Amino acid sequence: MELLYRSTRSTEKTVTASEAILKGLADDGGLFVPERIPKLDVSMEELKEMTYQETAYTVMKQFLTDFTEEELKRCIASAYDSKFDTEEIAPLAKVGDTYHLELFHGATIAFKDMALSILPHLLTTSAKKNHVKNEIVILTATSGDTGKAALAGFADVPGTRIIVFYPKGGVSRVQELQMVTQKGANTSVVAIHGNFDNAQSGVKAIFEDKELAKELDVCGYQFSSANSINIGRLVPQVVYYVYAYAKLLKNKEISAGETINVAVPTGNFGNILAAYYAKQMGVPIARLICASNENKVLFDFFQTGKYDRNREFVLTSSPSMDILISSNLERLIYTIAGGNARKNAELMQSLKERGVYEITSEMKEKLEDFVGGYATEAQTSTKIQKTYQETGYVMDTHTAVAAYVCREYREKSGDVRKALVASTASPYKFAHSVMTAIDEKYKDWEEFELIDELHKISGMEIPAAIEEIRNAKIRHTRECDADKMKETVKEILKG
Repeated sequence: MELLYRSTRSTEKTVTASEAILKGLADDGGLFVPERIPKLDVSMEELKEMTYQETAYTVMKQFLTDFTEEELKRCIASAYDSKFDTEEIAPLAKVGDTYHLELFHGATIAFKDMALSILPHLLTTSAKKNHVKNEIVILTATSGDTGKAALAGFADVPGTRIIVFYPKGGVSRVQELQMVTQKGANTSVVAIHGNFDNAQSGVKAIFEDKELAKELDVCGYQFSSANSINIGRLVPQVVYYVYAYAKLLKNKEISAGETINVAVPTGNFGNILAAYYAKQMGVPIARLICASNENKVLFDFFQTGKYDRNREFVLTSSPSMDILISSNLERLIYTIAGGNARKNAELMQSLKERGVYEITSEMKEKLEDFVGGYATEAQTSTKIQKTYQETGYVMDTHTAVAAYVCREYREKSGDVRKALVASTASPYKFAHSVMTAIDEKYKDWEEFELIDELHKISGMEIPAAIEEIRNAKIRHTRECDADKMKETVKEILKG
């Protein structure tokens, strides 16, 4: 049965999956959502024997119904291959009494690889299906990880250009080096003077600029997105939650039908929304634990039903979560509004104009699957240190936020269900914060000294992604003010 997509802000028009992937953002500024969430059409007994690639096909064919079996399997095979340093693609590690779903074994050592290694293949296949003649320009804002993963995915992909904006001083040194040393004739990286929300708002404004779209169409370009606003990013993320549950079952860590809780370090809301979609598909997930850092706009929202970005923006040791406008939350708001696009559009307009909106009590009741929590900087550091001391396992700062919030929720609620923690980045990506958390003596060490020391104390192999940037040449030095992003894009494309 064909599954079509519509905007969260209007009901007039439906598009196919490939059209939604190509566009990235709907013409009215809304996000594409499927008309319904499909149910898994195989049992967990069957799923538990599947490889990651087989699971990916089983899940994604339900969402991407205008892709042929051959097209989809080719995209999956091209994405989930030797770029990942482990055959399982997303292995599970038992850490104390929780299970960490390690999503950082791809080319750029962060969970964004799970979706961004397949998005270029989905996008170029979509372009062929829709007879697109223009060159596709991928425009992306990043809080640290999406940028590099998108650059790596799209580098030298024929028929594409990619421009990544990141907040200067708002990402880790390793994250910055990964981006500014990126090779590829079609890649551009720009540091903006501002924070991630400025970058994200700037990209959205460019997408909504009809005059610019016409101007660039004449030059043979059209925009698309690699951010998690693109449904082609979100659908592949659903896969790993289905896979993780099936593997827990296969490893006899849970029994058939047993419900688990899932804790996700959350910034833009895409990763936890994917877990929500997995639950809607039939995965026995009980609570979705939304873990925030000190930028706790989502925690406050789940507590009160009021989303308010009018607050101080805090730079933390978990920069990929330093976000005050969680774009993907719009998809959940649309769902709990009963698919009422007008109501959702009103709320999003209020967010744009006043920086705040409040959902109705009826909508708030539909959030019972979710529970919010947050970790301070001190709590995050202590969690890294204690986990290392007790188990020898080293985790990055984002994963530590989720692990802390998961433990706190369990203790406060008495909910003793088994818990899955989404482990979103390698500790090597945030070596300074991780090593300083383990021992203060490391605070003045150089980045690569810390990386070598982390290898020594953890026994974890230093990833190829880190070795590559040790002595890599800086290739991208462009910077711009947050209000000059449009002009910068035009300069790059017309340069």
